[in-house]
Amino acid sequence: MSDYKLTANVRHDLGKGASRRLRRANEQVAAIIYGGEKTPQPITLDKAAFYKAIEDEAFFSSIINIDVEGSNEQVVIRDLQRHPYKALVTHADFLRVDATHEMTLHVPLHVVGEDKCKGVKDEGGVLHVLATDVEISCLPKNLPEYLEVDVTDLELGSTLHLSDLKLPEGVTLVALTHGEDHDAGIVSVTRPTVSASDTDEEGTESGEEEGSAE
Repeated sequence: MSDYKLTANVRHDLGKGASRRLRRANEQVAAIIYGGEKTPQPITLDKAAFYKAIEDEAFFSSIINIDVEGSNEQVVIRDLQRHPYKALVTHADFLRVDATHEMTLHVPLHVVGEDKCKGVKDEGGVLHVLATDVEISCLPKNLPEYLEVDVTDLELGSTLHLSDLKLPEGVTLVALTHGEDHDAGIVSVTRPTVSASDTDEEGTESGEEEGSAE
């Protein structure tokens, strides 16, 4: 698990007008920390440090330590509100974590073994990634940054499902707690799609060759 640390200030100036002034200043990002037995805490984060952190995929599936004017908060990021057409984050939501309580979070899937995949390399198939992340439940100490999907032995016409994932100790897949009907596919290998135009071209070429032979 990556170790992320951010520094924040308590945000006393609230409301839409305050948020607009904060965005115009373009130096800080408005955010809130909520959850647990404490009251929600509005904060501001240094924009440069926060934008650098969210460039890392692992940031979204890691425990984050936020120093709020000397008081440490352990959180996970729950939501980002973005400007409708500018590359700006307008607000961030953080959820407090409790070491003794399980939490649910989406973590990314990393596909490995693509260059050795049997269904692609030996059988001419095409690999399809059907899911890029999954929702898990675990204690904070067991939170993985990502889960690996090994497709080395995946054959043509086969699909790997959620139940095929190798999970770290203490981690469960939320979907599978709802029954076998929720065992969705995550990667598959299928035959290449042949379009109608390709078929017409092949037929035309074949006809031309026959005509030339006459």
